[in-house]
Amino acid sequence: MKRCGFFFRVCDLYVDGFKHLTWGRTLWVVIIIKLIIIFFVLKLFFFPDFIGEHAQKGHEDEFVSSKILKE
Repeated sequence: MKRCGFFFRVCDLYVDGFKHLTWGRTLWVVIIIKLIIIFFVLKLFFFPDFIGEHAQKGHEDEFVSSKILKE
């Protein structure tokens, strides 16, 4: 049974490409590790939960609008 759909051909292209990688696998691992560092570790240390710390629970939208509009 031959599948000729666009989605199947695109998936087959990527699966076949990843099967024959040599240095590419190592590079993908490095890329994934860097993304994990960027999105998880840096968020913990450099992007604190400012709204959660300063706004009352349930009134976060009012806190943000007051800061934006400078009431």
